[in-house]
Amino acid sequence: MAKYMAYVGSYSYTGKAEGITVFDVDVEKGRFTKRCEVAVDNSSYVIVSNDNRTLYSIADEGVVAFRILENGSLSRLNSGKIKGMRGCHLSTDAKDKYVLVSGFHDGKATILRLRRDGGVGEIVDGVFHKGLGSVADRNFKPHVTCFRRTPDGKYAMAADSGLDQIKIYRFSEKDEHLVQVDTLPCDLESAPRNFRFSSDGRFMYLMYEQKNVIDVFTYDPGDRVPVFEKIQTISTLGEKYSSISAACSLRFSPDERHMFCSNAGDESVAMYKRDPETGLLELMCCLPISGEYPKDIAVFPDDKHLAVMNHTSGTITFFKIDYDKELLVMSSNEIKCDEPNSCVIVKVGE
Repeated sequence: MAKYMAYVGSYSYTGKAEGITVFDVDVEKGRFTKRCEVAVDNSSYVIVSNDNRTLYSIADEGVVAFRILENGSLSRLNSGKIKGMRGCHLSTDAKDKYVLVSGFHDGKATILRLRRDGGVGEIVDGVFHKGLGSVADRNFKPHVTCFRRTPDGKYAMAADSGLDQIKIYRFSEKDEHLVQVDTLPCDLESAPRNFRFSSDGRFMYLMYEQKNVIDVFTYDPGDRVPVFEKIQTISTLGEKYSSISAACSLRFSPDERHMFCSNAGDESVAMYKRDPETGLLELMCCLPISGEYPKDIAVFPDDKHLAVMNHTSGTITFFKIDYDKELLVMSSNEIKCDEPNSCVIVKVGE
């Protein structure tokens, strides 16, 4: 059977966590077993390269790269500085040539080159967002919360929850320079937080932290600027929900026929059916996750289990997904993990 590992990033400034916790994954039973911890200063987000060979983590020093060994252990490669405040989100492009860093605290979008061995190289380009946001507790200045290249590689898009907009930049591997070509405006105080494209590149799903909805768009790269058409708006919450809630994490199932969204305050996870032809979502259920502040979620590779990173309660909870009955059923006892921020499940040993 295939071997899988889970890597969970946590804050380390309290001294209770070292940074990244390494877990063995029992796919059949839907649970994690702790193996060890790896030191990283305040690992607020982790991702894996497309070839599953390298793990990247946000850190106080910038971005840290680790080689994923055949047994799932981590061997540190190097780190790269981003010349800004600590980031909050990472993504790589389809070819693993670049890593894109989102800066919540300073409103900076940064692109760094990746080395052939997976290590972090030099900064390619970076842009500080400017402007004033709405007069709200968190949204009064630029906050870049998600920065990704489009599936065709023509553009790089940065969600700014402070300015309530998506800035769209042209970016080519020839000149490696960010040039803003368009803006996708969002509702005032909606706080766009995260977006994901379907693997076929036809649809984009944009989640709003304060508005607690997901907008579904069709995507066309266009000739000079991309073309987005909104085709659906759907709530991240169920019929009964907490009046104070914030959408946190957005994930596809492995086959992209379902989507999941976690909600802090409401302390829930919403599960959707996704039509791969039309791109539309249908809410199946929105259920409690037995924890506080579900900052991230991870769908198991069998598409039958779900792990929830509960940041405030310091736990990871596990659920079996019953698609027929439209339910999430707890499948294993919760485990302790200090201030979990982000999780990625990786196939190892290939």
